[in-house]
Amino acid sequence: MRLLTLALLILFALLQYRLWFGQHSVSDYVQRKSELEQQQVANEELAKRNRLLLADVNDLRQGLEAIEERARNELGLIRDDEIFFRIVSEQQLQQADADELPMLEQP
Repeated sequence: MRLLTLALLILFALLQYRLWFGQHSVSDYVQRKSELEQQQVANEELAKRNRLLLADVNDLRQGLEAIEERARNELGLIRDDEIFFRIVSEQQLQQADADELPMLEQP
């Protein structure tokens, strides 16, 4: 009976060691759980980005308004019958003047 008890205690100790310190232990489980949470957050961000891109693609496929808006905003295009006015602040005007001043050549 003592031999059986001793064998069961040794087996229990080995199983406990494996549970806490071996491969696929509790610490591995906690680490994987943390990695899973991080990956889920990254996946949610990517899914949100994908939804925005899909909405943008659908908008571009369905109407000319979106194409015209992109051409105006990103490329600065205007129609033939339109007049373009650019409103420049005083600070931007001074900066442009400073950039256009010729640099003096040194001999």
